[in-house]
Amino acid sequence: MNKFTLLLCFFLMSIYCDAQNSQKEISDETVYSYKSPDRDGTGKVYMGREISQVMNFMGMSWLERSTRPQEENTELAIKNLPIDESSVVADIGAGSGYYTFRIAKCVPDGLVYAVEIQDPAIKYLKEKSKELGFDNVKTIKGTEKSPNLPENAIDLAIMVDVYHELLYPQEVLQEIKKALKPDGKLLLIEYRGEDPKVRIKPLHKMTVEQVTKELSANGYKLARNGQFMNIQHFLVFEKE
Repeated sequence: MNKFTLLLCFFLMSIYCDAQNSQKEISDETVYSYKSPDRDGTGKVYMGREISQVMNFMGMSWLERSTRPQEENTELAIKNLPIDESSVVADIGAGSGYYTFRIAKCVPDGLVYAVEIQDPAIKYLKEKSKELGFDNVKTIKGTEKSPNLPENAIDLAIMVDVYHELLYPQEVLQEIKKALKPDGKLLLIEYRGEDPKVRIKPLHKMTVEQVTKELSANGYKLARNGQFMNIQHFLVFEKE
């Protein structure tokens, strides 16, 4: 290959990459819209829902509050997880590991991936895992667009009061789909947006209708609508 041909190849490749990036930007613009942010909102809108701001890890004490089990039926939620002792589970947006370490006890022959995008949370999860002696917990640094999970490896992915904060919900849902095994499941636990008595900020609650609308658009189907928790939905989805 002579010098001219080589330069021509680089030139054409550059044009192709620019076209791909432009197409991606156009695609993002069609998926999301923007508005003036509401209180606790980002101003970014997905399928009619304003995405909320992310809870900073500085608020981890709220995740570990002593009243949480009674307020949210957390133990009942864990008992209802579709897992067995050898399941591979991904806790996406693991926070302080409240669910991570409780699930780890249920899968002694399996594995729990604790996924976080905030560095303080990653550090805390690693230290806490070592302190508690959990060899079956692995911490993963995710990004706003991907949990960075291995493909075709996950039996159950869970997001506990996390989905409404995803800045790129479509991209994350697609990445989770790749990570799930053929019969893998995705569980969303979200505060009930239909219930005004649930005293949570509006953008941090979701309705079953909105959740189903968004996940259906990304190739998921609702397999179980559990309404046994005090103030949250327990929504299990499968790949279509």
